[in-house]
Amino acid sequence: MKIYGIDFTSVPSLKKAITLAQCRVAGESLCIESINHLKSFDDFEGFLNQPGPWVAGLDFPFGQPRQLIENLGWPGTWEDYVRYVSSLTKTEFTDTLASYCRGRAKGDKLHLRLTDKLARSRSPMMLYRVPVGKMFFEGAPRLLNSGVCIPSCRLKDDPRISVEAYPALVARRWIGQHSYKADAARQQTSARRSAREEIISGLRSGDAKMHFGFDVQFNDEQANVFIQDGSGDRLDALLCAVQAGWAYSQRERNFGIPADCDPLEGWIVDPLLAAGEIAIHE
Repeated sequence: MKIYGIDFTSVPSLKKAITLAQCRVAGESLCIESINHLKSFDDFEGFLNQPGPWVAGLDFPFGQPRQLIENLGWPGTWEDYVRYVSSLTKTEFTDTLASYCRGRAKGDKLHLRLTDKLARSRSPMMLYRVPVGKMFFEGAPRLLNSGVCIPSCRLKDDPRISVEAYPALVARRWIGQHSYKADAARQQTSARRSAREEIISGLRSGDAKMHFGFDVQFNDEQANVFIQDGSGDRLDALLCAVQAGWAYSQRERNFGIPADCDPLEGWIVDPLLAAGEIAIHE
């Protein structure tokens, strides 16, 4: 089975591309074959439309919080509200979220999905710093248009499977809350490099099989590429592939997605979230 991990960006370019880790499952191992770069949304759409079977973990929110959808009066299914969002320009979408937030009390502006609360990830409404709201705007409609199967939002008979990934959940198993990446060169410190080394060491140890049920295999040259990349894009793509590989191993159990997952919001695939082992932090 082909397994992909994708580190997404809402503005792909030659300098900051969408990063794709191509892997395959072989026995009880996830083997890394290559790291590629999708430099435009056309490239990304081409990837989504390549024939299956494959499973891809993508690092952007597939959905928005139910509270936002209902308060704005958006359509009540994932397909319909994502289709509505795709009819907006990016400016119209960001203005809608900004206007919504301005009219609400402090602490009640950026809503979280249940999966965000469990994963301690940012609100998919966020438009600044890490603009995951813009990533949703660019990513979710393209998933819809591609017709891929999305077990958390749109389960259908298609051999192309897309699941939502969050690489920080994998990284935290070895480095806790420590930072391991930065886009700005001046912030790519030795401490962050050491954190990447810890993550790579963890992936190459028996811990990976304990956490995910398979070994993660890559050679020393590949390991060095992940460590040297201070932006963390290549490593994040790999970590997304690890989550996608685990989801594939759970394919008889809805790819590790809880049965009561809200299909309006979507779900991040991870064994800790699936097992309910992470408490919600209010």
